[in-house]
Amino acid sequence: MNNQTINQSRLWDSLMEMAKIGATEKGGCCRLALTDIDKQGRDLFISWCVDEGCSIHIDKMGNIFARREGSDANAAAIGTGSHLDTQPTGGKFDGIYGCLAGLEVVRSLNEQNITTKRPIEVSVWTNEEGSRFAPAMVSSGVYSGKFDLEYAHQQTDSEGITIGEALNAIGYMGDEEVGNRNLHKFFELHIEQGPVLEQEEKQVGIVTGVLGMRWYDVTLEGTSAHAGPTPMSYRKDALYAATQVFSELYQIAEAGEAGSARCTVGELNIIKGSRNVIPGEVTFTLDLRHAELTGLADLEDKAQQVITKVAESTGVTIKLNNIWDSPPLAFNADCVAAVAKAVENSGLTYQRLVSGAGHDAVNISTVVPTSMIFIPSIGGISHNEAEYSSPDQVGDGCQILFDLLVNEAST
Repeated sequence: MNNQTINQSRLWDSLMEMAKIGATEKGGCCRLALTDIDKQGRDLFISWCVDEGCSIHIDKMGNIFARREGSDANAAAIGTGSHLDTQPTGGKFDGIYGCLAGLEVVRSLNEQNITTKRPIEVSVWTNEEGSRFAPAMVSSGVYSGKFDLEYAHQQTDSEGITIGEALNAIGYMGDEEVGNRNLHKFFELHIEQGPVLEQEEKQVGIVTGVLGMRWYDVTLEGTSAHAGPTPMSYRKDALYAATQVFSELYQIAEAGEAGSARCTVGELNIIKGSRNVIPGEVTFTLDLRHAELTGLADLEDKAQQVITKVAESTGVTIKLNNIWDSPPLAFNADCVAAVAKAVENSGLTYQRLVSGAGHDAVNISTVVPTSMIFIPSIGGISHNEAEYSSPDQVGDGCQILFDLLVNEAST
């Protein structure tokens, strides 16, 4: 049995202390990226890391790297971390857990006077959620070369404020070039955000990869008309057409092999809607996901076919605009094996699975060998104020991260 342990109570207390920043009435958190509330969370995290002797490095996307030195000053670091920003009605654990678990690893190493060969860096990635600024995971995207820095700095929120302006406003426009950290491997600990581990009664998830995702903005244009004098057969009802699209796409996804296909309409708007007016213009978002690139392409093709058919049958015009594309990802085999070894040594029950959600680890994996660890989400609930994982579950995941990082940083 490993006598080197993390302090579960201290980790839980840190999670609850961070949750006070941006706390909501229903027990969740609202810390939108690069707001004053986000600054408070960042400042607290940095203060805790400085207390542990970490050096702090901030790049031009506001990504934070708290570095605990190793015995070999020239060795590439082992990275871990996640994000502190939340959804507007987010929970206490999504992202935050990965950051504070990394901090707890550092605290435990210091407390037990353990020196690793490689440095360990705990990161906070800016605007992972994409709630305030689109696209999601934009800062890890710049880090990996997926997005240009100038492009990212110019992205705006609903009030027209750019990421660059917001970074300056809260004092987190760092001097370091983005992507300038020397990382050997990266491991992200996260809540599952889904029901699989709980339903299968497993304590830990060994994450082998991430579903591919494609996001679309869809516009349907029909004809606005009076609800009373216009018979059903003469209408060009954009909302009715939208419901036909929803119904068929959901059926296609439900019929997908091995439960891998996903279809979600997360936003729906009737433009200038009124109680007694037939909707003439409707917009909605469409999120398609699949574990295989061919499956994702097939799902997209079927969506196009459905939209064409519905447009012809209802007389409306439908426009599909692809705004984001993230291909299916398999994490580095050696990193997955390292996670599996730590999990197996823990004696906890586990399951290998593919993440249905995107994470900063997806972008990081394109430039640094990467993998992830999941713990259960009670009820499969996330992006919700009721999001919860128990103290024991939180502690189990952090202990695995501790064992993993100590092993990886010792070689």
